[in-house]
Amino acid sequence: MFSKILGTLLLFTLIVSSCKHEERSETTGWKYNDPEWGGFEKIDYKGQVTAPNLVLIEGGTFVMGQVDEDVMYEWNNMPRRVTVSSFYMDETEVSNIAYREYLHWLHRVYKTYPEVYKKALPDTLVWREELAFNDEYVENYLRSPAFNDYPVVGVSWVQARDYSKWRSNVTNEMFLIERGILNPNPQQVDSDAFDTKAYFAGQYQGNVRKNLEDLTNGGERPARKEDGITTPDYRLPTEAEWEYAALALVGNQAPSKDEIYTDRKYFPWNGYTARHKRHDKHQGEFLANFRRAGGDYMGMAGRLNDKAAITAPVRSFWPNDFGLYNMAGNVSEWVADVYRQTTFTDLSDAQNQELNPYRGNRFEEYVKDENGNYVEKDSLGHLKKRFVEDEEVKNRDNYRKADLRNYNDDDSEFVTYGYGKSSLVNDHSRVYKGGSWEDRLYWLSPAQRRFMDENKSSRSIGFRCAMTRLGAQAGNGDADGNYFGKAPKVRRKYK
Repeated sequence: MFSKILGTLLLFTLIVSSCKHEERSETTGWKYNDPEWGGFEKIDYKGQVTAPNLVLIEGGTFVMGQVDEDVMYEWNNMPRRVTVSSFYMDETEVSNIAYREYLHWLHRVYKTYPEVYKKALPDTLVWREELAFNDEYVENYLRSPAFNDYPVVGVSWVQARDYSKWRSNVTNEMFLIERGILNPNPQQVDSDAFDTKAYFAGQYQGNVRKNLEDLTNGGERPARKEDGITTPDYRLPTEAEWEYAALALVGNQAPSKDEIYTDRKYFPWNGYTARHKRHDKHQGEFLANFRRAGGDYMGMAGRLNDKAAITAPVRSFWPNDFGLYNMAGNVSEWVADVYRQTTFTDLSDAQNQELNPYRGNRFEEYVKDENGNYVEKDSLGHLKKRFVEDEEVKNRDNYRKADLRNYNDDDSEFVTYGYGKSSLVNDHSRVYKGGSWEDRLYWLSPAQRRFMDENKSSRSIGFRCAMTRLGAQAGNGDADGNYFGKAPKVRRKYK
């Protein structure tokens, strides 16, 4: 009896392995993953992995812009319906210890180029004030372990963007190490630093542990993008993504399966106040870190309202219904967009900006030689890039300019920006969102938007990263909602 069962199991195993081995192309009939048929590979892909500290934000449609009276009369975010594709967002603001890890890496790796490390240093002097004693923050806020889990500040938009690029590379290197392809290589220096694009272009080898099997030529090969091991780049979220994630309207969906929200939101929580409304021990407590009134940053001793005179730890207060912390208060946050007074240029252009709206495109491409090969990477280990010129795209149908930061500025009959002359708004003005620890409650609404030069910084502005979601918009699950990977974190506490 046992031998009969064993024989059945062996036969089943052979059938399954045979079916897997002989999977064929639907269009040519050629076998996948078979050296005798050319070795074209089709991997068993389970979906995009959730990279460190990210939460899946399932996309959808929402009304972007002002949801209440514009008491400042700026009219710079008129309501309009848009759709945001699914993406990932950092669960928290980037903390001091996370940013110090970045500084440590730059100092360790770019030994010949100390200016790279110096360029990344936050401006700790943002804590100084003419009539206040904040010198201890200048000395200790970034470096002291007492502030490890507090949001990094004094970081410009450019520095936040550069951090995102670095994080993309070291995270993808980690994925290759965990897959057993590379060994950790703390000895990498200068141009030997890991860069995802350089690795895929064959310009980085690293400390190889065991490459993948080469089904086409035999032997081994490095990983490729098609293997699905790495992820897209970390980046700053767009303004639309940030606003959508902050509102987290997913928590207000009706119990039915209809596309209905039960309530609008003015803040990342329900209601028009910043206090906990439920009748429990937390009733009346603040839901965010902000300045309540003139001179009141944290309440009275014995009854501190937000328990933070300046910033608070990045996991303070309840997360919103997407599982994101401090999407209102604590620090304002840089987003990717270039600032203009309105979020779309005119009604004729609104239709073209209803899906993933964003202002700030300045298209780039990697530099290649006359044979179409990537030129040698630069001294920091990155593939060389250049900005595309308008002349190169004049015959395209989907876009005619390569730099869209000032799209329609010159031909608008309503507003003209005198760059750096009659206006502070120019192509280097970047949007930041959300209120901070030193703002009044008004600025905590996700619809509010302000701007600052991309090379300047503040003690009240930090950032968090985002990442594009590839493939299924609802996550790595089947029709029954069974997730193969890390499921999105959805909490129903922030009310």
